[in-house]
Amino acid sequence: MSGAEIMAVVGFMVMLAGAGWRVWARVEAKVKVAEDRADKVGERADKIAADLAAHRLHVSEHFATKAGLQEQTAQLLRAIEGVGNRIDGLHERLDRAFERTSRTTRN
Repeated sequence: MSGAEIMAVVGFMVMLAGAGWRVWARVEAKVKVAEDRADKVGERADKIAADLAAHRLHVSEHFATKAGLQEQTAQLLRAIEGVGNRIDGLHERLDRAFERTSRTTRN
């Protein structure tokens, strides 16, 4: 092999190595960008999980429990039942009122 041929082969090898290095560098850059995005998403997920835990604690401290809601519901149902009973008795009272009125007008 002559010097020109050796230089052509070495130049070709250097060119292949440079192209391979460039491809590798681009892949590494894409991986780095993906890792950065994943870190940001992970940080957001951690923040959201912490916010959710704080919200759950706030709700459990400040809002009604299941037993409390059942007690309030029972009280409301008793009150509604009382109103219903008074409405049911109202027609009897109206009947008596009309009976008295009709007797006085006939006499």
